[in-house]
Amino acid sequence: MTNVLPPGQFETEKWPILHQGEVYKFNEETWRFRLFGEVEQQQTLTYKQVMELPKTTSTIDMHCVTTWSKFATTFEGVALRDFLKLVNVKGDAKYIKIYGYLDGDPEGYSANLPLAPLMGDDSLFVYRWKDEQHGWQDIDPKHGYPLRFIPPASFYLWKGTKWATGIEFLKEDEAGFWEELGYSMSANPFKEERYR
Repeated sequence: MTNVLPPGQFETEKWPILHQGEVYKFNEETWRFRLFGEVEQQQTLTYKQVMELPKTTSTIDMHCVTTWSKFATTFEGVALRDFLKLVNVKGDAKYIKIYGYLDGDPEGYSANLPLAPLMGDDSLFVYRWKDEQHGWQDIDPKHGYPLRFIPPASFYLWKGTKWATGIEFLKEDEAGFWEELGYSMSANPFKEERYR
């Protein structure tokens, strides 16, 4: 479902910047990406190892809970499904939390998501983007460099963790940062699931 404006949204050609806390300053020496929780054996990857994973390019619409929507932004990144190939996820793991930096804490931010809808090309940990106004470029630190999750258009963009540092696999759905503050657990923009 592309270029469809959800209720209560307006279209913008810009990519507005909204984030919680300080902008993370990337340090390749200390940056790590963890795959943990309901897995047979957890994995910790360096930036180099993440960048060696298969690349996926996909055009994804973004819908922010603050009511803007940006259509047709093309991203390059690592598909969530390719991270899953690195661990044996236990069969009863149906949810994930994607973590990211918040004020220096590599797991200070998190967002919860159901795992099943995230197996396509539109669930990407991105590092490059382009649109009709811009050629290929790295995502800006304010947009989540070096790695930022972009969810499918069926989720509001707060589910798109900036400065991503890992995926926790869960049996039960658990509230993330904004969900603990009253935002929707499911966050479907087409159903206007902004708050609980």
